Amino acid sequence: MIGEKQRSGCSWENEWETLDRFAFGDEPVLADRLLDLVLRGMKTATCWSVEEGKQTEVGCRSVVCDGSDRPRAVLETISIEQMAFDQVNQDFAAREGEGDLSLGNWRTSHREYFERAGVYRPGMLLWCETFRLISIIETPPYSADVG
Repeated sequence: MIGEKQRSGCSWENEWETLDRFAFGDEPVLADRLLDLVLRGMKTATCWSVEEGKQTEVGCRSVVCDGSDRPRAVLETISIEQMAFDQVNQDFAAREGEGDLSLGNWRTSHREYFERAGVYRPGMLLWCETFRLISIIETPPYSADVG
């Protein structure tokens, strides 16, 4: 699931600072949880409503941010296709890496997500993307400004 921070295009630049950025989900806690799955190699796919537009192309690289909008990793799109919500299969559901990896869990959690966004319909069209982790962006520890 791709949330509020959308990918508006793509770049093939080597410098991660020049790449488009996005965060998974629709709230910081979810963004952090989904990012953790990516960093642990469990999540290699995501999807979003076609109403949000086609956000990537095969070979496109982008930066995924955590729930605090800090860049954390570079991903590269391996495949992207349109699929109806009710046609998503077990293989894709497992690649999303969430819950117990079952299709039933995928349908429940994604239905809830799309209902929160006000766009859920059983036959709604999705962009279904698979990606690979290119690199992890090391972030400095948080430090408060001392006045």
